[in-house]
Amino acid sequence: MSTGICHFFSRLTLENHLFRMRGLSNYCLSCCVNSLLQTFSATWEIAELLERWDVAGARGDARNVALHLKRVLEAMRGDLPQLAPHRDFLHCLDQNRFRLNVQHDADEVFLSILNFIHQQMDNRVLAGEIQDLYKISVETHLQCLKCNSIQTETSYMLSLPLYVKEDDNSLEGCMNSFFEHQELKGINSCFCAHCGTKNPSRQGVKLLSLPRILCMNLKRFRNSRGSTHKLDCRVPFPETFDFSQSLQDVFSENFAQNECRYTLYAVVVHSGYAMFGHYTAYVRHRENKCWYYADDSHVQQTSWEEVQRTYGGRHR
Repeated sequence: MSTGICHFFSRLTLENHLFRMRGLSNYCLSCCVNSLLQTFSATWEIAELLERWDVAGARGDARNVALHLKRVLEAMRGDLPQLAPHRDFLHCLDQNRFRLNVQHDADEVFLSILNFIHQQMDNRVLAGEIQDLYKISVETHLQCLKCNSIQTETSYMLSLPLYVKEDDNSLEGCMNSFFEHQELKGINSCFCAHCGTKNPSRQGVKLLSLPRILCMNLKRFRNSRGSTHKLDCRVPFPETFDFSQSLQDVFSENFAQNECRYTLYAVVVHSGYAMFGHYTAYVRHRENKCWYYADDSHVQQTSWEEVQRTYGGRHR
């Protein structure tokens, strides 16, 4: 049974960029990283920014994630039948505490790679541009239910965490749930600066800006009484998505972007159980619009109908 975990949407553009896929060997349980590398390889914006980086002065070669990502993405672009070499990248992650021979969560590894890039690149401008590709800026409103005063804070995320319900869902429904107002009571009550005490509150989130590349993480794993289980319920998602048409009420008054339409180009999939499973990836070729399936060393052309089978559901 397969269920989609991370979805990568890219704002529609007209540029002409070449994209090829090479397989990656499963080295020391590396299927999670392999799947993420296939999505990074399909993200031409990152490749272009890394190509502009002069690595002559890069420090900490063995531990520099950005440097090894640049090298492995260059190797993956080669039109060769052999598997792309990526062990140096895996050992680099291992030295940054993402150990080999351990199963990892794809979203955690993805966010950590972006943070390592931001911290370890000596070109701060390019490092900032890479992070900006994924940066979702939000405005959080916290209203005290005792005095009705409102506190507003701005922050950002690099992926949108969408919690899946135990019954059938949709991507739009999961996003609506994320932006719904939540009442915080009891132990979840928040401190009100006006009252000087913790009071029941109402919290809401609004979008300030959307990124060039939108990553969504379907949160299927639940912790209960010391154990973790996975929700296999169905979550359909589209090939294109327009915030301005589907989620009109999620924008802040300060939101000023005109283009809110995205097209799906990568899906990272987790198959199996919470404590033991396997990651694969589907990526969409930007030129021929065909979908490709990557399962470690095995890469083949597939179809949108096969991608849709990753929606999940116990009927499979």
